[in-house]
Parts: sequence; C-alpha cells; structure tokens
Amino acid sequence: MTELMMLTSVLDRAVVADESIPCRKDPELWFAESPADVEDAKQLCRECPVREQCLAGAMDRAEPWGVWGGELFVSGVIVARKRPRGRPRKNEIAA
Repeated sequence: MTELMMLTSVLDRAVVADESIPCRKDPELWFAESPADVEDAKQLCRECPVREQCLAGAMDRAEPWGVWGGELFVSGVIVARKRPRGRPRKNEIAA
C-alpha cells in the first residue's frame, strides 16, 4: 500500500487530467510480478504526460521496486527487464 501512496503523491502534483495518466486506471499493474504485465506498464508509461517527473521522483527516492516513469526499478536500481520467477536454465535450448 505504501507504493500506491507514493505514486498518488507524485500524481497529485501533476497538472493534467486523470484520464491521461495511465497508472490512475490500474495502479496494481505498475507493481506486477509477471514480466509481461511489467512490460505492459512500461509501454503505457511511454506516452504519459508526467513520465519525466515520475521517473525523476522515483530516482530521487530510490524507489525499491515497480515501474516508474517507464523504467523498472528493482532494489532501487533501474533494470532493463523483469526476470520470471524460478531458477534459470543451466543450458540454452537449441532453436
């Protein structure tokens, strides 16, 4: 719930209509466990009018996790992709 409160505080300062801010519709998506859902959230962020402010605020706060400003934070660091749960394969599967 704390993550949602921080997201709300960033967005409350935004001077735009709620319908133009994608995370207002489904805030849980920005803290999803599924890599596909995380990619969906990142895609929705790309056209958000407060994307830059959201990302700057997340970096200032060193957000522990979630999608902020179109970037995925894990342990306070921006990472490119969310890895699925479980152990990685020992060998690559031949195509």
